[in-house]
Amino acid sequence: MQEQTKLQKYLTLFALGLVGGCIYILVYIKYTFYDAQIAAMGLTNAQSGTLITAYTIFNIILYIPGGILADRLPPKWVLAISSVVAGLTGLLHYVTMSYVWALICWAALAFSTAFIFWASLMKAVRLVGTEEEQGFMYGFYFACNGIFKALVAFLCLKAYNAQPDLASGYKSAVLVSSLAMIVAGVLVALIMKNAKAKETDEADKFHWSMVLDLLKKPTVWICSIVIFCGYGLYSCSSYFTPYLTSVHGLDVSASAAIAIIRNYGFFLLAPLGGLLADKVFKNTAKWLAFALVVLAVLFIGVLALPSSISSTGAVIYTLFPGAMCLITYGTVFSIMSGAGVSRAQTGTAIGIASIIGYLPDMFYSTMFGGWLDKHGAAGGYPMIFTFLTVTAVIGAALSFWLYKHNQKAGNTLAE
Repeated sequence: MQEQTKLQKYLTLFALGLVGGCIYILVYIKYTFYDAQIAAMGLTNAQSGTLITAYTIFNIILYIPGGILADRLPPKWVLAISSVVAGLTGLLHYVTMSYVWALICWAALAFSTAFIFWASLMKAVRLVGTEEEQGFMYGFYFACNGIFKALVAFLCLKAYNAQPDLASGYKSAVLVSSLAMIVAGVLVALIMKNAKAKETDEADKFHWSMVLDLLKKPTVWICSIVIFCGYGLYSCSSYFTPYLTSVHGLDVSASAAIAIIRNYGFFLLAPLGGLLADKVFKNTAKWLAFALVVLAVLFIGVLALPSSISSTGAVIYTLFPGAMCLITYGTVFSIMSGAGVSRAQTGTAIGIASIIGYLPDMFYSTMFGGWLDKHGAAGGYPMIFTFLTVTAVIGAALSFWLYKHNQKAGNTLAE
């Protein structure tokens, strides 16, 4: 019985990693095909960032109502239907391929990827394991997530390389990612039918009064800001892709391949972060404080790279902050278990946390793109990496505060 329970646990995480790994490829496709996306639609750097901004604006509107619904609906069909709808939206982008239609598609993707999907996904991960293994559960999920992201991204890269130019290569990548989302939606419906989450008893079920209770908790807001810092660092590690081509002369295709490893392949390291949080630091906030300090030091190292360094040397060094960003992000949502949030409140709490946590998507890309348009690569990238260094320091300080607060209150994050 125990083995069957364990099998169901990891089968569920596998299914969640599958659908979670596929559904965001298109939304953040510029992280891998930055130059190709700009060429395909004739965008400026700032316009490319505006697509993410439009997506995030709708996310902010939808996160809390989506989180509330996630606490009232079973996740299986929410995840499956959302993935298929996202894939169909991608096919619309494939046949239109203009800036105006892209804005419409990215807004539509918010409904399929952020409305009920995200909170349902994160709640489903939390329900899989006990409170004592939350770091590893999230880490294992993100490892599965990274495997499927890397697989789909390499298929996109293969399709891209088969085309003669950037624009047609981008279209091929969009087509592959869209079809992958549709397939993932079908598969998750089939796989999760034998891995249902257990029912909660009446005392643990969602009630509307929980929303106000969560909004009154200072720890929920602190956790949200830590998630903001962790996600902002992870998402903006994508700027290593154009940085390597613009500053160090790396080939666009080679930089895209490195980006897939950095943005997706390193998710295989996520369970390591979970194990460190659970077994070594025995506290997610304490672990994040340490990890974010390490990230700050690594970003300072990027600023210190000499202009004479070879492209190979630059690639090797940028893999280190890239890996640390993913190890950190792979555990950042498990910090919610230490905010006094019950399992029945998880979807709503994640909805609240996601409004703040994913704000970097609203303005980072547009702001960074504006810096690059105005100051060029030589002036823009030092500004970007300085900003990320400060972000890491703030996240580390807040994580340490949360650790000390919970320690003082006798409510450790491991509980």
